[in-house]
Amino acid sequence: MKYIVNNSNDAEYNLAFEEYCFTNLPKDEDYLILWINGPSIIIGKNQNAREEINNKYVEENNIQVVRRPTGGGAVYHDLGNLNYSIITTSQGERIIDLKKYNIPIMKALEKLGVESEFSGRNDLVIDGKKFAGIAQSVKRNRVLNHGAMLFDVDLDALTESLNVREDKYKSKGVKSVRSRVTNIKPYMDDRIGMEEFKDTLLRTMFEMKKEEPEEYILSEEELKGIDKIYNERYGTWEWNYGYSPDSNFSNYKRFPFGSIDVRLDIKNGVIDGCKIFGDFFGVEDIQNLEDKLKGERYEKDHIRTILKEKNLKEYFGDIELEEFIELLFD
Repeated sequence: MKYIVNNSNDAEYNLAFEEYCFTNLPKDEDYLILWINGPSIIIGKNQNAREEINNKYVEENNIQVVRRPTGGGAVYHDLGNLNYSIITTSQGERIIDLKKYNIPIMKALEKLGVESEFSGRNDLVIDGKKFAGIAQSVKRNRVLNHGAMLFDVDLDALTESLNVREDKYKSKGVKSVRSRVTNIKPYMDDRIGMEEFKDTLLRTMFEMKKEEPEEYILSEEELKGIDKIYNERYGTWEWNYGYSPDSNFSNYKRFPFGSIDVRLDIKNGVIDGCKIFGDFFGVEDIQNLEDKLKGERYEKDHIRTILKEKNLKEYFGDIELEEFIELLFD
């Protein structure tokens, strides 16, 4: 096994980094990558992005939203979260023993005075509380086993960023299952920092394989390959939001001039249908506004640009652009 250094905190780049290493590095070797994302929400491949996040909180706090290529639910990451990727060769099995791949994690925690256990299908827990979620992918006899550990995460930010009003979005996307979670750090005998925790985990992984740590240094060509995946996929709105399963959005608010009830059909991240109801009084036909929104990308800045051309007061009464934008998204 060799380890690969990735010092980036950009979640979009880091997912491109992981994918490239999984699919393109020489297959006669196993690899370990330890990496840390800045504030971000990582959603599963089959999830509706907006259905999983507190959109207002995410925007106000500059939290990235990135789609991963594997299934599962949405998770919050920040600089207190340690991600790990273990890339190995399959022995022919199609269903991988997740526990086997994560024993080194539990052994590393033992060294730090923390007792943990494997729970359910893919969780690591301390005192019955989840601190790591595990996923795996098998492709061309290669296995990617990856997880995210809550070491010293801002749990308030985690709660707020994933606190979604479930009555707004209805879709066929896979819903996240919320669990009781905890950080690792409070359970340690010695309150070490992230870098020491990271080093302990790396050393333990190699000790269990009875190998000396050896670094695999990516070539310039390999780094360009990562950039290509980043630019074509993970760094794009089309992948992170547009890939979302079809959904229906509804929102209602009463204003001094009357109520507005918005219904949107969203397909591939684009507004496919729009109906606006209410007891407001306007001089313009509301269907003109509905038609204007149809076919447009369901993205806040884009819709704001489209609606700047319209005098919304002619449709509803005394309403500001930002009030209507909030109604469409929050």
